[in-house]
Amino acid sequence: MSIIKDVLAKAKQIDPDQPEFHQAVEEVMETLEPTTKRHPEFVKANIYGRIVEPERTIIFRVPWVDDKGNVHVNRGFRVQFNNAIGPFKGGLRFHPSVNLGIIKFLGFEQIFKNSLTTLPMGGGKGGSDFEPKGKSDGEVMRFCQSFMRELVRYIGAETDVPAGDIGVGGREIGYLFGYYKKIRNEHTGVLTGKALEYGGSLIRPEATGYGTTYFTAEMLATRGLDFKNKIVAVSGAGNVAQYAVEKVNQLGGKVITLCDSTATIVDEQGIDAKKCDFIMELKNVKRGRIKEYADKYNTCCIEGASVWDVIRDQGIKVDIALPCATQNELDGSHAAALVKNGCICVAEGANMPSTPEAVKIFQENNILYGPGKAANAGGVATSGLEMSQNSLKLSWTREEVDNRLLIIMKSIHKACVETAEAYGKKGDYVTGANIAGFTKVARAMLAYGVV
Repeated sequence: MSIIKDVLAKAKQIDPDQPEFHQAVEEVMETLEPTTKRHPEFVKANIYGRIVEPERTIIFRVPWVDDKGNVHVNRGFRVQFNNAIGPFKGGLRFHPSVNLGIIKFLGFEQIFKNSLTTLPMGGGKGGSDFEPKGKSDGEVMRFCQSFMRELVRYIGAETDVPAGDIGVGGREIGYLFGYYKKIRNEHTGVLTGKALEYGGSLIRPEATGYGTTYFTAEMLATRGLDFKNKIVAVSGAGNVAQYAVEKVNQLGGKVITLCDSTATIVDEQGIDAKKCDFIMELKNVKRGRIKEYADKYNTCCIEGASVWDVIRDQGIKVDIALPCATQNELDGSHAAALVKNGCICVAEGANMPSTPEAVKIFQENNILYGPGKAANAGGVATSGLEMSQNSLKLSWTREEVDNRLLIIMKSIHKACVETAEAYGKKGDYVTGANIAGFTKVARAMLAYGVV
């Protein structure tokens, strides 16, 4: 049995109830097989076995009081996965689906994503099974303060720098950072995604969506194509989806779909800049449902279905697909429908939104496929730029940050293409991203000895 198969077998044996983590490890490890022959030193030092085991897993109780005086308790997590190339770095997710397996899968992916950015950031992730939707600002604040009372023990500007993720936006980051300052009596760059008024970076809210679109444009360019006049399907309606829509519009494409957990809207006329502004107001300020878009603009709304369900069931033609919602949202049947309906490119704005079966279908049909660790790395890259600005006590202009983001996404694309070709997998962005991200971290781990 190869070392790769040994690692996979052990991961499943010792953590049998973590399917998302197993999926992430399998997807990465299977593409790393060629490195075992080229780098026997990695095998000897068992880098493969060590990199799938978190350095530290923290689980804690989060008690909080609602507006009626009732006491609730949730579970909090922080998985500090690997800090070989820099402080642990990765978002916090507040959603009822959160469990240890999901946080481990996200933290594991973050190792390679952060490595690809070229910035000195390790991999980590955290969160809670708390649901911020439907809660008052006071309830969210009290939860965040209770969460930070425990998390504060484990984070720091040079140790572990969390950010936002699903369910953790500007409001939550503000409450978390405010309480960190209160406890520690210091103003440091311990969280990213902060508002501009207290140390945030321009372009940070836009970064993941913009970065995904920049990466997609680089992929399209390899075939002499661009976004102009392309029909684009975007899933989700949160931060990533909103700014993906905005940037696609700027690059000449037409986005026709968005969704939330309750429904999907299809607007054949395109979600233009004015409509995108409405979505941002609806989701970020009013915290409303996507159905309200359909009511306002008299468009198609299908309740209880995802974007990919609707495209499959109604045979809608799209040229480019940007899944920006959540893990495993796009399965094999959806992938087959996209191929049948003329899709030429898929880039993941979310983390692991395509199932293994879907990825296989994309690759077998020569679809340009950008995995999340490469395509959506713009968010954490700009978090890294926020860390740099905090350290320097400076604020860069919008143009400067956006230009740095574009350069980073071009660099990630180049690394994926060149690494895939170097390992005999020309055009395979999955292999390219995994090996490029892995080898940098592996060399650092090797340099440290067995620690």
